[in-house]
Amino acid sequence: IDFKGVNMVINYDLPTSAVEYIHRIGRTGRAGHTGKAVTFFTEDDKPLLRSIANVIQRAGCPVPDYIKHLPKLQSKQKKKLIKKPLKRETIRTTPECFLKKAKRKTKAIKENLKEKKKVKEDKNGSKLQTLSKR
Repeated sequence: IDFKGVNMVINYDLPTSAVEYIHRIGRTGRAGHTGKAVTFFTEDDKPLLRSIANVIQRAGCPVPDYIKHLPKLQSKQKKKLIKKPLKRETIRTTPECFLKKAKRKTKAIKENLKEKKKVKEDKNGSKLQTLSKR
């Protein structure tokens, strides 16, 4: 898919290979246009960083020294990470307090509906009792 006018790509998870990284960030540099790519990574991603850093460096972009000096990933480890990427926690942009508030509201609505249903059943039950008494 080619999206025109993409000038920035943000990777919230580190690609598992340099090829995948190039594919993702390539969305910003179509037809001679320039763009930016931001990639977030964690301590767990360190084994994957060096190969991506090499690609970045070969493209003429600056790479921090600590990334250049990370140990090289062995081919068995690389294959394992490509087949089974790291598990990550769900990323949310909604603050936790809003999620809790929405959960409380949903719970209150459900309880209110249960109460209304109970009252309706009681009314129907009492009508049946009064009819049978006659």
